[in-house]
Amino acid sequence: MTALTRRERLRAELERDAKSVARRIAAEEGVEGLTLAAVAREVGVTPPALYRYFTGRAGLVRAVYDDVTAEFMDIVTQAVQRQDPDDISAQLHAATRAVLDWSLANKVEFDLLMGAGFPKVAASDDDIPMVIARELGGLFGRRFAQLWREGRLTFPADEDIDPALVPQLRTYRETVGLEFPIGVVFLMIICWRQIYGLLCMAVYGHHQFAFDNPLPLFEHMMDDLLGFLGLTRSPNLRVP
Repeated sequence: MTALTRRERLRAELERDAKSVARRIAAEEGVEGLTLAAVAREVGVTPPALYRYFTGRAGLVRAVYDDVTAEFMDIVTQAVQRQDPDDISAQLHAATRAVLDWSLANKVEFDLLMGAGFPKVAASDDDIPMVIARELGGLFGRRFAQLWREGRLTFPADEDIDPALVPQLRTYRETVGLEFPIGVVFLMIICWRQIYGLLCMAVYGHHQFAFDNPLPLFEHMMDDLLGFLGLTRSPNLRVP
């Protein structure tokens, strides 16, 4: 591998520093405070110097979003990889627990990816609304695909699904790149509907006066969801 020149190293350091500052600004001030001028001021360069790395403010926002998404997906993927490759129950349970743990530990970042701050981030790039669907939906979708191929899922036929939902489910399937019946997609969305509700309840502190520890509710939800998919809690689940 060819060694980087001094200029290339300096450029790489500037890009890394700019992304770090941008993420901190987004965390402290929200996406609306994230500008090239603000980042440039903190890293000690002029705003035009950052155009080499980011296509205006939209490129800066996308860089922060991509870095946070990559970190998030790496953690969820590692949780799955710690499980037995044949134990779908453990994989689904561990992945969902990793989503919860990361969200609670990174509430500002959760807000950017899936919370109240998401519409502002999504407005900067037409592709952003589909990123988490493709990444996280794809990770869960591969487990659902295995259950479907093995004949372990009970799912509704197309004609038994509300006609208003059918085109939406097809669009989601195409966006995520899933190759199974829309009835299986429907099962995924039903599960996510419950998971997302609990995530928001935990992250934003809804009913924190009573449910200050979300884990008992989480585990109860997981038993319900696994049962909904014809699975039981794995005795070999590995969580940190």
